[in-house]
Amino acid sequence: MAARRNYPYAVLDVFTEQPLQGNGLAVVRDADGLDDERMAAFARETRLSETTFVQTAEAEGADYRNRIFTIAEELPFAGHPSLGTAVAVALARGEREATYTQQTGAGLQPVDVRIEDDQAWASMLQEPPEFGSEVDARHVLASVGLVPGDAHRELPPQVVSTGLPTLIVPLLNVTCVSTAQPDFDLIDTLAAEYDASNLYLVCLQGEGKARARMFTRSVEGGEDPATGSAAGPLAAYLAEREQGTRVEISQGVEMGRPSRLLAQMENGRPRVGGGVVPVIDGEVLL
Repeated sequence: MAARRNYPYAVLDVFTEQPLQGNGLAVVRDADGLDDERMAAFARETRLSETTFVQTAEAEGADYRNRIFTIAEELPFAGHPSLGTAVAVALARGEREATYTQQTGAGLQPVDVRIEDDQAWASMLQEPPEFGSEVDARHVLASVGLVPGDAHRELPPQVVSTGLPTLIVPLLNVTCVSTAQPDFDLIDTLAAEYDASNLYLVCLQGEGKARARMFTRSVEGGEDPATGSAAGPLAAYLAEREQGTRVEISQGVEMGRPSRLLAQMENGRPRVGGGVVPVIDGEVLL
């Protein structure tokens, strides 16, 4: 076993302006010395939706490499880990306003950071959207304990990716979103058939607002309180169907982790942003 040492470590809550809300993220910096096995093991130890490891960039033009792990797997890309990691890097460097280019498995993404007192804001320009299959609403709704009448009348479920394929499922009303009960065996079958990583239930509430929930077995408990990698695809999906180019998403309510995500189209790519609150700053022995 390799010798252990201390690594800079932080925990931040992302897509919120309040501590202990939003989506928690663990960030380990200066992580070149960690192998894949130890990174995966530490991500399981934190039991957060994601844990990131900041390493030296390998791609030209990138400021750092962002390795993103859930309790189950490494992801090529994710939303709240990108924003929270950029804020952790800015705090470590003493920079109050910056733009970084991160390297992930999905490519290079610019992330803007602004820090004021103990509050931070970050936004990321995601990859251009790729539109995949439309899916029969009956099959999708059965996987979350809903019936065909709970589907949106005009907007079909569809897989959209801006780095991580998301099955977007528009629903009739907020009650449908809040009462959904996931059957993960059925969700896994859908995900495998349509090559989707996340199942994203959405209710449009008018005036560019939406309520959402995300289900996947790859995060602790099977539900994610805030999913930036799904917010970008949702913005692209709505713009493609002439439903507006900006959306404010409320997520995590049912989990007691209310989150607020802002997504809008910018030159054909979605920009996703939100508040970031630092919670823990220290070291971890790995």
